[in-house]
Amino acid sequence: MTDARLPVAVLGATGAVGQTFIRLLAGHPWFRLAEVAASERSAGKTYADATRWIEGTMPSEAAALVVTTCDPERVRSPLVFSALDATAAADLEPRFARAGRFVLSNAKHFRMEPDVPLVIPEVNASHLALLDAQAARGWTGGVITNANCAATVVAMALAPLHAAFGVRELFVATMQAVSGAGYPGVPSLDILGNVIPYIGDEEPKLEREMQKMLGTLRGSAVEPAPFVVSAHANRVPVEHGHTAACSVRFATKPTPAAARAALEAWTGDPVVRGLPSAPARPLLVSDAADRPQPRRDVMAGNGMTVTVGRVREDNLFDLRFVASGHNTIRGAAGGSILNAEVLAASGRLPWRPPAGA
Repeated sequence: MTDARLPVAVLGATGAVGQTFIRLLAGHPWFRLAEVAASERSAGKTYADATRWIEGTMPSEAAALVVTTCDPERVRSPLVFSALDATAAADLEPRFARAGRFVLSNAKHFRMEPDVPLVIPEVNASHLALLDAQAARGWTGGVITNANCAATVVAMALAPLHAAFGVRELFVATMQAVSGAGYPGVPSLDILGNVIPYIGDEEPKLEREMQKMLGTLRGSAVEPAPFVVSAHANRVPVEHGHTAACSVRFATKPTPAAARAALEAWTGDPVVRGLPSAPARPLLVSDAADRPQPRRDVMAGNGMTVTVGRVREDNLFDLRFVASGHNTIRGAAGGSILNAEVLAASGRLPWRPPAGA
């Protein structure tokens, strides 16, 4: 029987985020993992031989694939998921876009480019229209980015509040899981029983990316949302799940009850509903005094739901709350796969989902 699913590739497939892509693509109803690519030292080996698998069981459909180099002459799939670091992405992702591939990127390099969509589908799927401007680069494909993992968690919690009340100032302190540092990541003697109050380049990402995501598409450009962010980023001894303690000032001050109502009512852009990776609810609001907690809440919505709790008045700003979400699923690979599903559903790929899928 012919497999009607769209063949896809993963670049940087042997690393931690690459492995998350492999896990999430296993059995995907629309996408078939056809190619895995990594560095020269891994090329020519089977994926099983080239990869030190770090979580769960390696999907059987990936194990026997032969790893190739990250070269558009070798990787032929029309849809490419990129788990490359920023330096490699800066060179390789445009080459794939020029060769007609659509690249779903986790790297920071292109996020703030004015013609590159920085997308959380429930929040700003309309920004995918920026792809049309990329033809001026000579790209017959395109690059679509998802945000920094912590910025994704906070932006999802802010989206309904910004729409209802207008965010003007945000103070955020993050407590970020060690899986966000990749593998092998932070040395155990540095993180066990400890908090590291610095994550390289993390605070600038938090302070610039949310305004683009929560901004307004006007013609062929995004007008950033008019708020400022002050961020503190901390690495904590948690395996998965970034948590953010937020204090917010609004144009119109909401009561905690009104803020909770806005959060509970939010379902995001209708284009996302029913897609294979979309959770039933992108946000969950907890009534418990001590939630969200990564250990208990990180896999809500199969890792695609952000949990918000402790919504209350703030003594300096207007409102404070805590948000938590899965950094390598919603904040990385799962977010990219959902972006690709929106591309397919909206007719931007040279392939359409099977009828009834």
